[in-house]
Amino acid sequence: MFTGLVETTGLVRSIEARGEQARLVIAIPFAAELGEGESVAINGVCLTAVEHDDATASFDVLRQTLAVTSLGDLAEGSTVNLERALRAGDRFGGHFVLGHVDGSGEIEALEAIGQDHRLAIRLPENLVPYCIDKGSLAIDGISLTIAELEGSLATFWIIPHTFGRTNLHTRSPGQKVNLEVDVLAKHVAKLLGK
Repeated sequence: MFTGLVETTGLVRSIEARGEQARLVIAIPFAAELGEGESVAINGVCLTAVEHDDATASFDVLRQTLAVTSLGDLAEGSTVNLERALRAGDRFGGHFVLGHVDGSGEIEALEAIGQDHRLAIRLPENLVPYCIDKGSLAIDGISLTIAELEGSLATFWIIPHTFGRTNLHTRSPGQKVNLEVDVLAKHVAKLLGK
């Protein structure tokens, strides 16, 4: 489990096709601290470290993951958000993030307004029922609060700290982002039969 509080960013060193799957190699500041089999959220996608050295870690990406996330759009030099799995006893901020992406959205706007940034994401229609004004949504693994929800357009206000410490400063309109809705909303919807 993750919190959606991005720990740092990393750079994609390579993404190599392996049949219908891929091997993703990322330069990670904490690579030397990783153990094989450890979970890392990469742009909000929970992946397993299969190899690592002092500077990089490698992850196998399944065909299904490539199909439902934006990881297949990564290229050498792409900046990705990174978060290690929550440990028992850690302080909990953000919201419950599992790293199980529900779909992808598209950036419609990303603009500076004063010291902050306004981010507007077009959500897929099937995820709209799980989103509410002032509710949580993970965007590329970043725990964000929906400031406004008009139909399938979700607007977020990004503080300078978040803008500078995540990959948002490298993003632009038209790009895909990974979305994970609040797991509690999904459970409530299932229990209510919706």
